[in-house]
Amino acid sequence: MRIFWRGSCKRLLLAALLLSFVACSSSPQLPGLSPDAVILAFGDSLTYGSGVSSDQTYPAVLSRLSGHAVVNAGVPGEVTAAGLLRLPGLLDQAQPELMVLCHGGNDMLRKSSLERTKSNIRAMVELARSRGVSVLLLAVPQPGIFMSPPALYQEVADALNTPLEADVLAEILAEPALKSDQIHPNAQGYRMIAEAVYQQLLVTGAIQP
Repeated sequence: MRIFWRGSCKRLLLAALLLSFVACSSSPQLPGLSPDAVILAFGDSLTYGSGVSSDQTYPAVLSRLSGHAVVNAGVPGEVTAAGLLRLPGLLDQAQPELMVLCHGGNDMLRKSSLERTKSNIRAMVELARSRGVSVLLLAVPQPGIFMSPPALYQEVADALNTPLEADVLAEILAEPALKSDQIHPNAQGYRMIAEAVYQQLLVTGAIQP
């Protein structure tokens, strides 16, 4: 588990523009984070940052963008069933105010039941919320020609009124110039993930520019 502490950073140029649309947005909102809030980035190798150095992972970049401590709780190769078992201890240890959940890719690579994957992801969201932790969900694309996320992510987001970033991983994994191998981003790709998450946190009201 790697923790990246807040430091000085430049805000994204689009922050003000994004915030101007909050009032018109129908997307779910998140509670504002306190100044000392910890963010838990939970998932598999996409969260861990396989293929890049620790300071190039999306949690590390997100920490610099947001000014918050971000716990990198990514485990390469992990499936959602294992993640669900691991999550309670991490919530106890990290005491986050927000969890960014990016999971399910290894289930799809192993051709596991999408219904089981959906159930596990929903259970992780519900577990975090039961402890007062807000959640932002990232959709992972299903391997194939179109590299689009399965419907389960939108279904969980709709059912639980949870913000969802549905596009960035599909865009990255469909573009060879943004990947270090067939299933992992390179440094530029991970930065795009961090920027997309940061923009979602702005739009949903979790952080202020």
